[in-house]
Amino acid sequence: MQVVTERRPGEPEWQELAFAWRVCKHVKSNGIVISKNLETIGIGAGQMSRVDAVRMAIEKAGDKAVGAVLASDAYFPFSDGPELALEAGITAIIQPGGSVRDHLTVEAVDRVGAAMVFTSRRHFLH
Repeated sequence: MQVVTERRPGEPEWQELAFAWRVCKHVKSNGIVISKNLETIGIGAGQMSRVDAVRMAIEKAGDKAVGAVLASDAYFPFSDGPELALEAGITAIIQPGGSVRDHLTVEAVDRVGAAMVFTSRRHFLH
């Protein structure tokens, strides 16, 4: 795993990110998992659009999204999904990386002082 943002996840965030990443492995098709306190609080799946999956997971998490982390089963092709998550209060994101626009996503996360980790491995399933 590679930290790609200026801020590194703290130890509790690393544990939370690892948990969310494990759960995300079992979510199909644009899988998004939001977790907090080692509990899954929002899942978005089965959407044609990754940003719609993020929106769905945030809706399920509600106010609990503040201070939570997000895992994505595949890279974000645009920064809109992470930006939506950050606006909801997500503090750290784990995703495979690999988009030609990764730099835009990293910049969006850096702008708000959150952390992001690339795994270089996809869980994406249909």
